[in-house]
Amino acid sequence: MTTTCDLELSVEQAELIADGVLALTLRAPDGADLPAWDPGAHIDLVLTPDLIRTYSLCGDPADRRTWRIAVLNEPAGRGGSAHVHRELAPGTKVTARGPRNHFPLHPAPRYRFVAGGIGITPLLPMLAAAESVGAEWTLLYGGRTRQSMAYADELTARYGPGRIRIAPHDETGLLDLPAALADPDPDTRVYCCGPTPLLDAVTAHHTANWPPGTLHLERFQPLEQETPLDSFELELARSTRTLTVTPDQSVLEAVRSAGVEVLYSCTEGTCGTCETDVLDGVPDHRDTVLTDAERATNETMMICVSRCKGTRLVLDL
Repeated sequence: MTTTCDLELSVEQAELIADGVLALTLRAPDGADLPAWDPGAHIDLVLTPDLIRTYSLCGDPADRRTWRIAVLNEPAGRGGSAHVHRELAPGTKVTARGPRNHFPLHPAPRYRFVAGGIGITPLLPMLAAAESVGAEWTLLYGGRTRQSMAYADELTARYGPGRIRIAPHDETGLLDLPAALADPDPDTRVYCCGPTPLLDAVTAHHTANWPPGTLHLERFQPLEQETPLDSFELELARSTRTLTVTPDQSVLEAVRSAGVEVLYSCTEGTCGTCETDVLDGVPDHRDTVLTDAERATNETMMICVSRCKGTRLVLDL
């Protein structure tokens, strides 16, 4: 089960770096070192008691004094990005949790990186890490317009245009995934982050052509679920309580309604904050965080969306 503590941070810088994208630099008010992290990690920002959102760290892991994130303002979203853009200015205090990492960069001699829009953020430290060890890599980076694509100019200036293709949709159309993912190779890892249509397209192309285990995705949106929901019995081992989870509530909602405090963030199964140990029973995994191999062990589950395949589930809560 994931455990973490709250960190009271201060916004050091807030800069609009692309259309609708605000880059924030966070640090401890006393200048103390922040927890270490690796490429692919993210943090939770507790914007209000009921508004907790997850953002990828996109700075330098060697810089222990600051954390850097970039947030796309989504007017049709659930309010987190609008709050960040409206309220977080230099000097503002904000509570953070983490970091945690469900999207780690695995060692490999070669990488293919594919980013869509704000999905570039977790890939930035991955590119630097791949470069630092001399791995071969390419990046295909798409977005609505060139002006909306954060860090596009910075990436080209740093690494040169040879390995990076910047592909704004209004200039080039859909990303050329067959070209980007040509020559399937068991020693090449494919990393992709971005909107659901891009992830689905990469998954479809990869599944048809590449060896299993070479694709790594991070999703911002939950998977659509069509399986009907049933009630089941939920036993909380440490709290010695037994609850009934009804079809119209999640495990997280049932647990919190019973007065048991647990950490959570996205409530959509995309961040991993609410990961909880399973002591008995078989979870119905509905998250986008765990790999197929991790799901098969049934050792943990994301209680904000996942449920029970049988009639009884025992959790370490």
